[in-house]
Amino acid sequence: MANVNKVVLAYSGGLDTSVILKWLEDTYGCQVVTFTADIGQGEEVEPARAKAQAMGVEEIYVEDLREEFVRDYVYPMFRANAIYEGEYLLGTAIARPLIAKRLVEIANATGADAISHGATGKGNDQVRFELGAYAMRPDIQIIAPWREWDLLSREKLMAYAETHGIPVDFAKQGKKSPYSMDANLLHISYEGDILEDPWVEAEESMWRWTVAPEAAPDQPTYLELEYRRGDIVAVDGTSMSPAEVLAQLNRIAGDNGIGRADIVENRYVGMKSRGCYETPGGTVMLKAHRAIESLTLDREVAHLKDELMPRYAELIYNGYWWSPEREMLQAMIDASQQTVNGTVRLKLYKGGVSVVGRRSESDSLFDESIATFEDDAGAYDQTDAQGFIKLNALRMRIAAQRRLKS
Repeated sequence: MANVNKVVLAYSGGLDTSVILKWLEDTYGCQVVTFTADIGQGEEVEPARAKAQAMGVEEIYVEDLREEFVRDYVYPMFRANAIYEGEYLLGTAIARPLIAKRLVEIANATGADAISHGATGKGNDQVRFELGAYAMRPDIQIIAPWREWDLLSREKLMAYAETHGIPVDFAKQGKKSPYSMDANLLHISYEGDILEDPWVEAEESMWRWTVAPEAAPDQPTYLELEYRRGDIVAVDGTSMSPAEVLAQLNRIAGDNGIGRADIVENRYVGMKSRGCYETPGGTVMLKAHRAIESLTLDREVAHLKDELMPRYAELIYNGYWWSPEREMLQAMIDASQQTVNGTVRLKLYKGGVSVVGRRSESDSLFDESIATFEDDAGAYDQTDAQGFIKLNALRMRIAAQRRLKS
């Protein structure tokens, strides 16, 4: 067992991380520093401070990271139109690099020689946390209790907590959702329980952020999103910070039944996993961003971005946010966004998002005088198309002639 004097624990104050806190102290004989991040999970984070204090923790970090999360992680990802395996908007994956970064920064500030997390040995998060940590500090020690202990069920965790006098609200634990859930300002995910059978439909009572599409309002909601260099800066003419934008879109889209997904995905560790996700604001953001790009990006730039996007999304999903290849791709993506300026108008209705308008006063590449079906007054010479077509058909015509001669 490694010699550990002080460890920084990613701490939520829930059952799992409260048990981990005590287990670290007993197993490693070390001092524990707790770090609790508010990234918009929709729950109070300050109670974690009181729980850590009750357990005798002397160094406690509770931080509001919502703006940094959306500004430096969610927004850059949406500039790339990133989506994993055609459906997943990467809500859990994109939160992990920020948490890993802060774990290491706090370890450096407090003189800790290790960090610890509550991710299991079956999932992607262990990879994401640890790749991020090693990228920040290559000599950091990492303790992943789920890969070491034998407390592999909820019953064992609760028994350990009761035996060791760990302050856990057992009454509340008994009413806990049967699903394994992860939430932040971009999304909320659900796994486990009946969802482990991919044939079984999710219960309507499971969803928390969105109404059922059939229960959404009978009248559509219209939205206008203003873009500057690929990022949303205003909603319906009101300037907002990145976190405010996403919170507002979550409310509006959720009320219109938008953003539900039921996915079987391929985890990086090798297994298939079924999960359900609510990403209301993100669903609107992806649709709107592609709309403003359709007006302002050169064709070949747009197509190249689309070719590279699956690789970019896979890097985020697999935990390589801090890798040189992701940073290289990000630099290219960000360069493409300099002209992505303008406004998109959307119609939200019963689970659907439709683009009904887009404009850019400064960077539109749409030329009505050329695209018109009416008289273009010579703006476009249609006879040019004949040579264009023949040149592009040349190789096929040669091949056809050879076939006809044989």
